[in-house]
Amino acid sequence: MSNATGCVGAPTIEPCPRCDALLGVEGVHVERVERGPTRLTVTVSTPSQVMGCPACGVVAEARGRRVRVLHDVPGEQPVVVRWRQRTWRCPDPGCGVGAFVEQHRALVRPRGSLTRRAVIWAIGQLRHDHATIAGLARRLAVAWKTLWRAVRPVLEDLAGDESRFASVTSLGVDEHVWHHGDRRTKGPKELTGMVDLTRDGGGRVHARLLDLVPGRSKKAYVDWLTERGEGFRAGIGVAALDPFGGYKSAIDEQLEDATAVLDAFHVVKLGTAVVDEVRRRVQQTTTGHRGRKGDPLLGIQTILRAGAENLTDKQWARLTRAIEANEAHEEVFVAWQCAQDLRAAYRAADLAEGRKRAEKVLNSFHTCPIPEVARLGRTLRRWSGAFLAYFTTAARTTAPPNPSTGSSSSTAASPAATATATTTASACSSPPADSTSSPHRISHEPVIGSVTA
Repeated sequence: MSNATGCVGAPTIEPCPRCDALLGVEGVHVERVERGPTRLTVTVSTPSQVMGCPACGVVAEARGRRVRVLHDVPGEQPVVVRWRQRTWRCPDPGCGVGAFVEQHRALVRPRGSLTRRAVIWAIGQLRHDHATIAGLARRLAVAWKTLWRAVRPVLEDLAGDESRFASVTSLGVDEHVWHHGDRRTKGPKELTGMVDLTRDGGGRVHARLLDLVPGRSKKAYVDWLTERGEGFRAGIGVAALDPFGGYKSAIDEQLEDATAVLDAFHVVKLGTAVVDEVRRRVQQTTTGHRGRKGDPLLGIQTILRAGAENLTDKQWARLTRAIEANEAHEEVFVAWQCAQDLRAAYRAADLAEGRKRAEKVLNSFHTCPIPEVARLGRTLRRWSGAFLAYFTTAARTTAPPNPSTGSSSSTAASPAATATATTTASACSSPPADSTSSPHRISHEPVIGSVTA
């Protein structure tokens, strides 16, 4: 059963500007709307006009109209547009054109089956809402290949638009794992992504992806920078990266005047990874097996990945019980303290205070008796210039940390965690858990300053 309506309820009516505005395509009039059980059908047309042959220019003879079915942006139901497309015939017998049909690029590409606005909508869903081609095809009620055939040329045109590289002064680079399948059938696994980190007039970063190229290597980044030209490279003042020597070497070679900045997200991620390594090692040493249900350290693995200022009273109590369950667990707590100290450098009230905390990390971590923390300290010392540059370049990174709360430390604990344990006076200056050490205490006092050389 269908419900055919016009602007005032009549099956066939004169064009109405209000209905035409709903379609949003200039020169295309809505003639009829039919709502069925599974889809909404909109019949449209363009006004009659004199048309010349596209080849010879002779006034063409009208040959009526034909219906062309297009798929439009879906609502509650898939939407189908029935375009009553005009046809003509060239009267010149010497012209090889013969019959031809009207084209309206604002409505649909030649030979396309999706409206232009449906293609734009689909690309927006892909870019901003993490949609998939398969999912969008289901919503549009078309085949996967039909949608991809319409979307692909538009994406290729956008990728070839060099205007997106204009006015980029801060550039970030990072790797991306595209898939985990067979390279022979799915192509390269690793990609290198370039991100625009240029600040606007208000000092805010609106990060946008500039490009993705196959490979994770110095050559992949160098080749991309070379293709951009001397003008683009000369305009880059800050180059953010993760701790990968290939990218750093490419920056030194191609962006000589740019300041290399170690990305805050990756630095904090390194600290979190160290805590997880220590937790797994201590778990294996104390129990002889990987974490199992009921093991104290397994129960706090997600807590150890969080910032101390985000923990609830209940989480602090769980953390306290797990650390007190075995003296050997003190190593895990010390490593967690170190990770919190590293994180606090990026959450300081101002860049000067952050740099001071970062310098303390550089001067202490490499002397820590916990081997994983000491290894992180040596890594940071190798990257000390790019690590400290964060605090002199207004913090331009690919993943800015959370804004500072203004507190003296990002690791201030909940008061509920204060009464239950014994204390460690310092983190990396104290002996590891397998040697004679001071009793352990989880305190709500700031952790910053506990790591001493």
